[in-house]
Parts: sequence; C-alpha cells; structure tokens
Amino acid sequence: MKLYKFSIIFFVSILLYHSHASTLPDDDNLKKQIGQMLIVGFDGEFVDKNSSIIQDINQYNLAGVILFDRDYKNKTKVKNISSPEQLNNLTSSLKSLSNSPIVISIDQEGGKVARLKETNGFNKTLSAKTISTMDTNEAAKIYQSMAKDLKNSGINCNFAPVVDLALNPQNKVIYQLERSYGTNPEEVTKYAKIFMSKLHNENILSVIKHFPGHGSSLDDSHYGFVDISDTWSEIELAPYKELIDTNIVEVIMTAHVFNKYLDNKYPATLSYNINTKLLREKLNYKGVIVSDDLQMKAIMEHYSLEDIVTLSINSGVDLLLFGNQLSHNNTEEIVNTILSQIKNNNIKYERILESNQRIKKLFDKLGG
Repeated sequence: MKLYKFSIIFFVSILLYHSHASTLPDDDNLKKQIGQMLIVGFDGEFVDKNSSIIQDINQYNLAGVILFDRDYKNKTKVKNISSPEQLNNLTSSLKSLSNSPIVISIDQEGGKVARLKETNGFNKTLSAKTISTMDTNEAAKIYQSMAKDLKNSGINCNFAPVVDLALNPQNKVIYQLERSYGTNPEEVTKYAKIFMSKLHNENILSVIKHFPGHGSSLDDSHYGFVDISDTWSEIELAPYKELIDTNIVEVIMTAHVFNKYLDNKYPATLSYNINTKLLREKLNYKGVIVSDDLQMKAIMEHYSLEDIVTLSINSGVDLLLFGNQLSHNNTEEIVNTILSQIKNNNIKYERILESNQRIKKLFDKLGG
C-alpha cells in the first residue's frame, strides 16, 4: 500500500514537472526575459561593439546599466564618468550599439550624492537638505536645471529623490549626508514632487527610495546588516502613500533594512511581506520595484546569489540591481542562476512575466 501511494505521488510529481517545463519558452528567449529584469554596472569610460557590456545587453536583452564616476574601492580610479563630453560619448555609444532601448541610470540626488561632479566639469548641485530651505519656485528652477543636465548627458533614469525622513541625527547614510528633505512627511513629499516633475519633463524616470524607510537607521547597508526594528515608525511610509496616491510614482527602490515587526525573517529587499503585502497590497502600488544594489554587504554577506535572486524576485522585486562596485558578478552567472531556479520551480515563471509586463510599461513611457 505504501509503495502504491509513493508511486502515485512520484507519478503526479513528474507530470507537474513536465507541465511546468512545457509552459516555458526556449532557453534563449527565457534568458532574454530574465535579462529584462537586470540593471548592471560595468567598468570603463568607453564602449564599442566588442565590449562585454554591449555583448551582454544584446545577448540577454538587459533592462539597462548604472553608471558611477569613481571606483568604490579606489576613489582615484575612474569607473564610467570623467567629463561631460566623455559621458555623452559613452551614453550615445550605449544606445547606438544596443539592439533595443535601454535604461541608463545614475545616482544624481545632489550635494554629496552626485555622480556628475563639479570637479569633473559638471554643474554644481545642492543637497536635499539645502533645497528644503528654499521656496518651491527656487527649488523648481534648480531641479529643472539638473534634469536638463541629465538629459543632455544621455541619462534617462535617476535613482532619486530620497523620501526618507531625517529622523536620526546619528544616521550616517541619510541624515549626515544631507540626503533628506527633513522630518516632516509633507515637506519631504512637496520637494520630492518638484524633483520628480522636472525629471518627467525631460523624459527621465524618477526612482523614490529607500522603502520602507532608511532615515531612522543607525547603520549603513553598504557595510553590513541594518536592523531598524526599534527605530522605524509608520510615519516613514507617509511620503510613499502620498506619492503613490497622486499617481506620479514610476519606480520605487526597496532597501536592505530589517524590521522584525514587518518581517521577522528577511530584510525588505527579500521580503514578500514588505514588497508585496505592504507596498503593493496595502499601499496599492502598481508600478515597478527595483532593488537597492544587491551586492551591498547587508545582503551579499548573508545570502548566496541563488538565494538573493530567488527571494528578491519572489518578494515582488521587478528590477534587480547589480552595481558591480562592491563586488562583481558576471551577467551570465546571474542569468543562469535565475534560469536554474525557474526550471526547478523555485521561481514561478509567472513572476518573470509579471515583471516583464511592468517593465514594458516603463519603457513605453520612455518611448522604448
């Protein structure tokens, strides 16, 4: 009897496996669907048709790239940006050599977090904290100028504005870098809207960050585990709720922060409770979710690549960011890891299709 039951279970399992496999496209097409969920960083100020990043973009249909001015570990070394002319040549080459439209993204918040620096010939930018002291007309002029600079440089996605609240003066990654507009959610939302609208005017995607709030934290997720359980409060969701309700949010970046009251097992980037139940279902967000850099130590030191991609995709993340600054993963390795997890049914193919649909809508906004 036991053998009979085992045989039935085994037979049904085989049927389910083949049923799952039969719904999948061939490997080449599936890899392109996976690639559409990736934004990656690369080394180099120039590219040509033989550059590995161009080959990866075209082989895997990558969503896009992220550019940095300096190498994270060696600040004297240029990574991608050295001057306005060089950057314009780089972005033009990326677009012309890519077989399909791509997102060319950057962190240009202003102030201390700016990849287009005055020392490299770009216009000076102001921090969110400084902007928050200005009236809205003055802020609008400044952000319009910044948006034009990005447009002229060939950038079409800016990982900004920050909508974290400046709740903790000991916070080194938000408060002390002057990346927040302040403690009042209404003020934060007001200035964030101005920034987003000026980016939108120049056909540049805006990305609000870092969900569900990084402003009360004590630690920096670049360097290790960040627990906000005892410092986070629900008021940190207020800017997200307001911006989502006004229907102007295109992309939200999720943070590598752990809050046992929201999810007692996983940090936000890997959390279904936070990305799907809280952000999508409770706050009614329909747009794209992008991860913060998945190579930050808060994630990479605690999870394998297999776990990182599986948990983040299953949690509801649509775009996976690998900056290749803090660590290096080649694109083939990332794609094949996700492919294997889909074939093993650890990632549902429906999740890939769901993310691809959201990403397509995003590209449609760019005219791509």
